[in-house]
Amino acid sequence: MTFSAWRRTGGGIAVALAVALGSASVAPAAPAFAANTQVRDLEYWLNDYGFTQAWNTTRGAGVTVAVIDTGVDASVPELTGAVIGGTDVSGLGSADGQTPVGEGSEHGTLVASLLAGRGTGEGSGVLGVAPEASILAVSVAFGSSDASLSNDEQIAEGIRWAVDNGADVINMSLTRNTLDWPSSWDDAFLYAFENDVVVVAAAGNRGSGTTEVGAPATIPGVLTVAGVDRTKGASFDASSQGITISVAAPSEQLVGVVPGGGYVQWNGTSAAAPIVSGLVALVRAAYPRLDAAEVMNRVIATADPNGREVPSPIYGNGLIDAAAAVTALVPASTSPEPAALLEEWIRVHRRADTELAPTPDTSTQVPVAVQNDPERPLPSVAAAWLPTPLTLTYVSVPLMVLIGFGTLVTLFGIGATRHIKRIRSKR
Repeated sequence: MTFSAWRRTGGGIAVALAVALGSASVAPAAPAFAANTQVRDLEYWLNDYGFTQAWNTTRGAGVTVAVIDTGVDASVPELTGAVIGGTDVSGLGSADGQTPVGEGSEHGTLVASLLAGRGTGEGSGVLGVAPEASILAVSVAFGSSDASLSNDEQIAEGIRWAVDNGADVINMSLTRNTLDWPSSWDDAFLYAFENDVVVVAAAGNRGSGTTEVGAPATIPGVLTVAGVDRTKGASFDASSQGITISVAAPSEQLVGVVPGGGYVQWNGTSAAAPIVSGLVALVRAAYPRLDAAEVMNRVIATADPNGREVPSPIYGNGLIDAAAAVTALVPASTSPEPAALLEEWIRVHRRADTELAPTPDTSTQVPVAVQNDPERPLPSVAAAWLPTPLTLTYVSVPLMVLIGFGTLVTLFGIGATRHIKRIRSKR
C-alpha cells in the first residue's frame, strides 16, 4: 500500500491559499483573521446545527475522544487542558502524540480544535462542538519510508492503543481510498466495537479524488459522515457519496487552529467528522448508560432530512441536529450491534481468503488391498457366467425370442419349398 492511495479527507484555506491536505501543507504563520472575535463569529455551525442549544444539557465533560491523525499540538491556547494523553505509532513523533508528523502535519490539530477547542477567552478563539470533552492524540505518519509501521498497521495499532487507554469515541478524518481494507483492520475495529467505542469516519472528498467512500468509512459498524455547504446542500468538492453514509454535517468554510497558533478556514469531511465525533461525545455525556449502538442510534434517528428523501447515498439519514440528539425522545434501536455487523461481514467475505487443504498426490500413494466383507460371499468364476436379472431382462429373453422367430421362419420356408416341388412333379 503506497501513500498515493491515501488522502487526508480535508482541504485548508489560509487567507487566499487553498491546499489539499495530504499533498501539501498549510503554513502555520500569522493568524488569518484580524481578531479572535471574528473567528468565533465564523463558527456558523454552532448555532445552525443546534450545538449552542445542546450545551444547555451538556458540553461533553467526562467523555474521551481519540484523534487518530498527524498528532495534536496541545500547546495552542484553544487546546490547553484538552489533550490528556497520547502516543505515536509511526516512530517519527513524540511519545505523547503531541508533535505533528508526516505530510499535512497540521491536520490533527485542526481536527482536535473543531472537536474540543476551548476558546481563548470570553467570546474569542475557536470553540469546539464538545468544548469539555478530552482528547487522546494518536499520531500517525503517512507517506514516510522512515515510519516504523506501514500505513495500515499504524491505523490498527492506533485503534488498539486508543481503546486500551480509555477512548469512548475514535475520530478518523482519513480515507484509504479503497472500498476494502486489510484483514488486520478486522481485528482492530472489532476490538473497538467489542469495547463499546464509537468510531466516526469521514466519507472523503471528490475534490481530493475520492468519488465514493473508502475504508474506514465502508466498514460495517462505523458512523460515516458526509459533508454539506453553508446552504445545507450537498457539497460537491468537499464530500463524497456511498451507501454507508450515516449522517451529514457541515464541511465548507470551517475554522480551525494550526500548530503553533493561528487560524485557517478549510473544507472537507475531515472537518465534518470531528463535528460529528463531538456530537457523539455530547450524547455519551448526556446518556452515560447508553451503549455505542444506542448512542449512534440517537445521532441517526434525530438527523434532519431537511426536505430530502432519506436515507440516501448523499445525505445518509439527514443533517445532524445536536439539540435533538441530546434531548429528544428516541425509540430503542432494532439494528444489530456494530460488532455483530462486522463479524457477519467477516464471515461472508473473508471465507474466500481461507486456505484450502492441499490435494493429495496420488502418484505416490501405495495401493490398498480390498478387504472382504465377512457377511458377503466370496466371488467365484462360475458366478460370473450365470445370468443375472439384468442380463435376463435385456439380453437372454430377447435373444431367445429372436432365435425362436428365426426358426419358425426357416421351417416355414422349407415347408413351402417342398410343397412347390410336389406340385411341379405331378405335372
